[in-house]
Amino acid sequence: MVGDSGRRALVVGATGSVGGLTAEALRRLGTSTALAGRDREGLARRAEGLGGCPYRGFEAYDLAACAGLAPWAHEVLGGLDVVVVAVGAAGFGPARDVPEAVAEHLMTVNAQAPMAVVRGALRVLSEGSAVCVVTGAIVDRPMIETADYAAGKAALATWLTVVGREARRAGIAVLDVRMPHLDNGFAERPVIGHAPALPTGQDPARAVEQHVMTPLRAYLTESQSARTESGAAA
Repeated sequence: MVGDSGRRALVVGATGSVGGLTAEALRRLGTSTALAGRDREGLARRAEGLGGCPYRGFEAYDLAACAGLAPWAHEVLGGLDVVVVAVGAAGFGPARDVPEAVAEHLMTVNAQAPMAVVRGALRVLSEGSAVCVVTGAIVDRPMIETADYAAGKAALATWLTVVGREARRAGIAVLDVRMPHLDNGFAERPVIGHAPALPTGQDPARAVEQHVMTPLRAYLTESQSARTESGAAA
């Protein structure tokens, strides 16, 4: 099941703003795309809108299911070249006021679940593939009253730095996307508290093109050229 581009991709978090826009962009490039997300009804609608993509629902707390997403996509698509992970949850308020259950939720959704997805992906991806994980600008500029939210994203970013070095040995790129604040309502749907005053968010479609698709496209073009040259030399 390969599209016109010959590429096959999995988008995790496909019912969200960033994931949905990324899936649409990949399909426009002729990439065969599998979708994964928590909202099963929304996932089915998005899959239908993208021409009947295969899709699978999952829960962030089921880390084994998270790790199984890339192997599943690899099987249904007949291979896998790109994995995009765009999942997360915001939370605001003084650290002393955050219940332990909420702190656990923020760490699981923002760090452990994406880590599990990437771990599973690295087990099936091969040379020339790419993993793109959305963290956020909060990693570099954590604000007051975002301690648990920022900690989850920062933990994921640190993990990706180390994993990226490991994956490079196998010719796999691991991209950490520090997405800026977007005008997509994400900050207005926190699991706790209320968002502080924020600057005007960037346009989601433009941000996805700049921060996700541009580096992905550049890397995949470069890796395709390298494989072509290698084949010609052989």
